[in-house]
Amino acid sequence: MKKIVFFDIDGTILDHEKKIPDSTREAIKTLQQNGVYVAIATGRAPFMFDYIREELDIETFVSFNGQYVVFENEVVYKNPLHTAELERLHQSAEKAGHSLVFMNEKTMKASVKHSSFIEESLGTLNFPHPEKDTEFYTNREIYQTLLFCEPKDEMFYHQNHSFFRYIRWHELAVDVLPKGASKAEGIKSLMDRIGFKLEDVYAFGDGLNDIEMLGTVGHGVAMGNAINEVKKHAAYVTSDVSEDGIFQGLKKLKLI
Repeated sequence: MKKIVFFDIDGTILDHEKKIPDSTREAIKTLQQNGVYVAIATGRAPFMFDYIREELDIETFVSFNGQYVVFENEVVYKNPLHTAELERLHQSAEKAGHSLVFMNEKTMKASVKHSSFIEESLGTLNFPHPEKDTEFYTNREIYQTLLFCEPKDEMFYHQNHSFFRYIRWHELAVDVLPKGASKAEGIKSLMDRIGFKLEDVYAFGDGLNDIEMLGTVGHGVAMGNAINEVKKHAAYVTSDVSEDGIFQGLKKLKLI
């Protein structure tokens, strides 16, 4: 029976220093040699993890928290944000003094020339502040937008722009997705396409955007560094990413 394992990136494949631990590299290689499909499931845009796919020889991924899905280098599912609703969100954010970053599969552009919130939060992913282009979302498909605001200001968007879903990933930054969107939905669309049953799907993650994924697949594994809310939804909890978490988890599952 064919099996597939999805790995989140930040805090799962990448450790706290944004490096791939040697044990993770070896474990994924062994997994591939054992005939198991290896895939990525991330909130990141595809252009943000090219180097990881290349280094680990991974051709299948769920990106933008489920909005852009690729199987063996072929796009199999797309779920862009609604342009008119994005326009409304942009107007509200501008009025409130909050900045946005619009993302497609190739690049990202900011709604402002400079924001310390953008700089600080994207800096944690080792990405620079994007160029300003307020029209970027008007004539192309946007799969995810980043909203930069403090937690106290977030509720306004839940109440006034409920067409979207919001997932916080940094104290200053929130992912903006289509309502009902999640990594789990992206994975389901891929499984339908390639004919896999969910009981043969494994997933590793650590963040709030991993909750649906870990609860939906046959075998959800939370990293030791995951927050408790995430661990509650997983079937297993492995060790911290910096303590060979992926290697230990795959061993426990008898996949390597």
